[in-house]
Amino acid sequence: MRKPVVVFTDTEDLDPDPGVRLLSDAGFEVRTVGSRDPDRIAAVAADASALIVGYAPVGAALMDRLPRVRILATMSAGYDMIDTAEAGRRGLWVTNLPDAATEDVAVHALACALSLVRDLPRADATVRAGGWNAEFAAPADGTPLPRRAGELTLGLIGFGRIARKLAVLAAPVFGDVAAFDPHADPALWPEGVARYESAEALAAATDVLSLHLPLTPGTQGLVDARLLGRMRPGGFLVNVARGELVHRDALVEAVDTGRLAGAALDVFPVEPPPADDPLLRHPRIRLSPHSAYLSGASRRAYVCKPAENILAWYRTGRPLTPVVEPTR
Repeated sequence: MRKPVVVFTDTEDLDPDPGVRLLSDAGFEVRTVGSRDPDRIAAVAADASALIVGYAPVGAALMDRLPRVRILATMSAGYDMIDTAEAGRRGLWVTNLPDAATEDVAVHALACALSLVRDLPRADATVRAGGWNAEFAAPADGTPLPRRAGELTLGLIGFGRIARKLAVLAAPVFGDVAAFDPHADPALWPEGVARYESAEALAAATDVLSLHLPLTPGTQGLVDARLLGRMRPGGFLVNVARGELVHRDALVEAVDTGRLAGAALDVFPVEPPPADDPLLRHPRIRLSPHSAYLSGASRRAYVCKPAENILAWYRTGRPLTPVVEPTR
């Protein structure tokens, strides 16, 4: 009897072997493409029943070339790389990983926020340049002193698992924690987190704004000049969600003009950012390489949990964490 085929598309820095072993031990033939190129994916996965997707775009054109695929399992909480409406129309399942790295991303966001508030990169640079406390406390360019977190409000746009975890971690540190999410379940809204009815109202009450929402047509470019202009002067932006949520030029201008004191970005509209991207050269914008999710535990979960979704679907007809169910 012919084995069912599962194909990993692009795994980036992840090692697919633990997921491959899970599926192989269950009787699947497993292949890896190692690319986002649709031609290479189509060539390797032409007879596949399931696709495990990193960041490779999967739209109608690629689906046309994969007629046997019945399930698309992402290796992330986000699933904007897949045309979910088209998948649903074709009777395909789409799954994601809602909690594979919740703690890791929440801790990374908190670390970014505190690094900005306490101005740790400048402190590090001062010591390496031969300076000490006096130079840090009274810099020649007039940079303000670090701020006391207990006097600041942390605002969260999006209030899913990661943001709720961040709220718990941040509550003892920041003076106030507030959030906006029109889709959040009120029953899961923790005591002590102020609830705002719009992103604009939240921004106006916020010193550190952290983004925790998916990329959709409605959220793309949400953080624009208008929203940044609503924030308290000297505030900070943290983005560990999706790069396209933020209008890049508006962010650079807000920092250049002093409206914002800085930003920390783990995600970018183009990854990795091109050499001429102004974000790479900006001294008050701190960058990390889309690594907020990364730990030893999450590295394994990101390849094993999609495999577990496929195993559950194959054995029971339903995956563990679906975000799209077939409409036919």
